[in-house]
Amino acid sequence: MIVTGLRKIESWVVAVAIVANVSGAFVLLSLVAIMNVDVVSRNLFNAPFRGVVEVVVFSLALIVFLQLPDVVRTGRLTRSDGFLGLLRTHRPRLGDALTRVLDGIAFLFMCLIVWTVWPEFTESFESCHFFTPPEFGAPATGNLWVDFKTALGRCDYFGTPGILQAPWWPVRLAIAFGCAWAAILFFFKTILGDTQDTRHVTAQTSGEE
Repeated sequence: MIVTGLRKIESWVVAVAIVANVSGAFVLLSLVAIMNVDVVSRNLFNAPFRGVVEVVVFSLALIVFLQLPDVVRTGRLTRSDGFLGLLRTHRPRLGDALTRVLDGIAFLFMCLIVWTVWPEFTESFESCHFFTPPEFGAPATGNLWVDFKTALGRCDYFGTPGILQAPWWPVRLAIAFGCAWAAILFFFKTILGDTQDTRHVTAQTSGEE
């Protein structure tokens, strides 16, 4: 009964991971489009896209951490698993037990990352003063759009002033979300085992269909 309930919860967690992966793919497509626009405008019109470096940095962080949970789900997180693969082939029970131990360690590491990043996210988000009156600057006017743009200008940001600036909190939120969801998936792998029928690409399996 408990296992059945955990598997139902896991299915919802997996669904969110897939949606996050698709979102990361859309960010990647947008990045490719921006890079192509920069190349064309730079070579044909001698007018490079201003802030392309900042866009790349911002997008890469979003792509990596939005797609991290689905990478964990499918078992394609980069690792050296030659010994583990042999052990699971010749001693399945011992191999499965060791896999669960490693997933449990990965769960702890992901939790540590979330514990480290979350205060940074809250600090950068609170610097915008979306819901609280700012200590300095113009007070709220009551116009939601005007107040929102004013708050964005107060945010802790990265980039180059006058070229492109973006608030830090969306990136830190993506990092916290990606690591938290990866931790949840590692937790289910530790408790329930790896239910995904996946094979890692190794020297032994790279030529198999």
